[in-house]
Formats: sequence, structure tokens, C-alpha cells
Amino acid sequence: MCAVWLLGFCAAVCPAYAGDGDHPLPVAGTQWKGRKVAFMGDSITDKAHVGTTKNYWQYLQEMLGLVPFVYGINGQQWRDVPGQCERLRAERGDDIDAILIFAGTNDYNSGTPLGTWYTTGEVPVEVSGLRSELRTRRTLSMDGDTFRGRINIAMSYLKANFPDKQVILLTPIHRGYARFGDNNIQPDESYPNSLGLYADAYVDAVKEAANVWAVPVIDLNSICGLYPNADSHTRYFHDAQSDRLHPNAEGHYRMAKALAYQLSSYPANFE
Repeated sequence: MCAVWLLGFCAAVCPAYAGDGDHPLPVAGTQWKGRKVAFMGDSITDKAHVGTTKNYWQYLQEMLGLVPFVYGINGQQWRDVPGQCERLRAERGDDIDAILIFAGTNDYNSGTPLGTWYTTGEVPVEVSGLRSELRTRRTLSMDGDTFRGRINIAMSYLKANFPDKQVILLTPIHRGYARFGDNNIQPDESYPNSLGLYADAYVDAVKEAANVWAVPVIDLNSICGLYPNADSHTRYFHDAQSDRLHPNAEGHYRMAKALAYQLSSYPANFE
């Protein structure tokens, strides 16, 4: 299936020219070929293959030729992303081209307050005429108990430690019902969390982060098309009865295909 897809993908997005042996046709997504990409996130990214036999980043490796370095861990939230980035820094230093962050669904499930991007206060500022006047200044909120604060903390670390790297955020995909035991039952997205907030609010916050932090956001929630509350989509998830939260290999392939087209419109690095 991947080989057939690659032919169509290459024709759609790559400049084509006749190969003569010395000049072969370009490879799909050439800017990503051989690039080292770190993947941060939760169970859907975890190398343990939660609910699947193959993850989206493995398909992206085949589709785009990128080299994945995976730091996502089952159950983790945006508050854990800085730790994942610190491990990347400790292991690879500056030897990485791009960083993708795919998180937020567990923040929703745990009932994390959304919070605000900024706090404000009246401070003096120098203005024209060598005068000083009071203005309301906003400062990024670093409240680790809120969703927006957690994103700010993670992005602040990335901007400080990986200033010349491509950083791309992915919105959480749609959520279906999951039961992992009597003490871990997760209602589907038609229900709000313990704070009365729907999953959409967390998806929207990740989208907002694009302009707050000057990074691209790929709206995987919409573009991959996965919709676990529809019985016709159970083919893409681990178990129709007990786990419509984790995509299976077919679901991961669909995610990867959507991502590959999006990634092909972004630079893999800024060298």
C-alpha cells in the first residue's frame, strides 16, 4: 500500500523531470529525506505501540525518508513535554532537525484547567518624547497547573534551547470510548471532562499556540478524518468495544498519510 501511495504522492507534490540515470526522479517530500525528527507526546507516539503494531512516525519514515527519534510516553500530558525535550537535549544535543509535539488528549481527560496565555499588570514604559507612562503589559503565564501554562513552559524551553529547529504542533485526534479496567474508564468526546470542558476546547488551545509562539500547527484532529464515535470507523481503532481511543495500524497509516502531505509544505530545518 505504501509503495502505491508514494507514487501518487510524488506526482502530486514533487517537481518531476525525466531521469537519465545520473539524475533520478526526486523522492517524495525531499526536504524531509534523511532529516532527524524528534517525536514528543503520549501513548499514540510511544515506541511501545499502544493499541497498534505500527506507529504513524514509522509510516512517515517510509513515506518521507525521515529518521525518527521517539520520546512520547504512554499517559503523559503537556506538563511532561519539557522533560521529553530535556531527554532529547541530553541524548542528542543540537543534532536534530525538527521536533513534532502530539499531546493534549490526556490533559483533557485529567480535567486540566485551560488557564490563560498571559498574565497582565500595569508597568511603566518609555515612550516618544522621553516620557514614561503606565501601560498594561502582558507576560506569558507559566502556570504548570493549566493547559495553556503547560504549553507556554514547554515552548519557552524549546525556543531557548532549540532556537534554530523546526517545531511543529499537532492537535489531538477525536476521542472515542475506552475502558482499560474498572478504575480507568474514559467516556467518549460527546461528554465533557470533570471541569465541564469538551475536548474541542483543548484542540482549540493548541491551535492558538501557533500565533502565541510562532510555530506551525497541523490540525490532525480534522485532516486525518478519524472519527471513532462512528461505528464505520472502528476499523481504524484498537478495539470497537473497549478502545476507540488508540488508532490501530490502519489508523496510524491514515494519520501518517495526512501528515505527510502537510509536512511537505514546511521546511524540515532552517539551515
